[in-house]
Amino acid sequence: MTNVAMTIAGSDSGGGAGIQADLKTFAFHCVHGTSAITCITAQNTLGVMRVDALPPAAVVAQIQAVVEDIGVQGVKTGMLLNQEIITAVAQQVESLSLDKLVVDPVMVSRTGAQLIDDAAVTSLRSQLIPLATIVTPNRYEAQILSGKEIHSLDDMKTAAEDIFHRTGAKAVLVKGGGMLGDARGVDVWFDGDRLEIITTTQVDTKNTHGTGCTLAAAIAANLALGKEPLIAVRQAKEYVTTALKHALNIGKGQGPVGHFFPLKESR
Repeated sequence: MTNVAMTIAGSDSGGGAGIQADLKTFAFHCVHGTSAITCITAQNTLGVMRVDALPPAAVVAQIQAVVEDIGVQGVKTGMLLNQEIITAVAQQVESLSLDKLVVDPVMVSRTGAQLIDDAAVTSLRSQLIPLATIVTPNRYEAQILSGKEIHSLDDMKTAAEDIFHRTGAKAVLVKGGGMLGDARGVDVWFDGDRLEIITTTQVDTKNTHGTGCTLAAAIAANLALGKEPLIAVRQAKEYVTTALKHALNIGKGQGPVGHFFPLKESR
């Protein structure tokens, strides 16, 4: 059997995040990657120069074309950009019974910059996140979803529990990449039963572009392979940590993680 995963996200012309990062991650995990592109971005390691949204009907057509013929065992969402696309994707998740869904909210960057408008945030919270197997907010997204400031590991634990109860997602992974001090890089998992602290080696690099996309894609790939959600998350975090150790120092700004580090090591 060939396991298949789908990413529903934006295109990153620099190849470090979005659809491009997701497909590389799927391939690393020996999962066939499929995609539904929501928007086209012109960006590089320095920033985003332009964003063009696709019509919601085009996003829906891509999802249906893949699911109705090939089928998928795991799905992740990334940048959905606007309220109309979020609503369309949520409707497809329900109508096509896509039950192994990883939602990377992509509402606020790790530096605190809001990436989508308030109407889109509302739709994400009320329509798509309740359908998630796992939702993976960063510090600032967790603040929005929980309604509470996050400054410590204890705050992250409280936020994970609050988001679980407020949204209806089956499990919550609050990411600590944007935290300071000992909580930096520490993630918190809550699934209504287990509250787990997930840690790995901290990697000191400026080249962290695409980290969140890569983590969510690795989780989706592991779910597509039939792994239990918490195991999928732990293994995905180890993958991202190793990819960070082999991050690519390309461009003049923030380079991407090294998705295919075994190839780099073999040269």
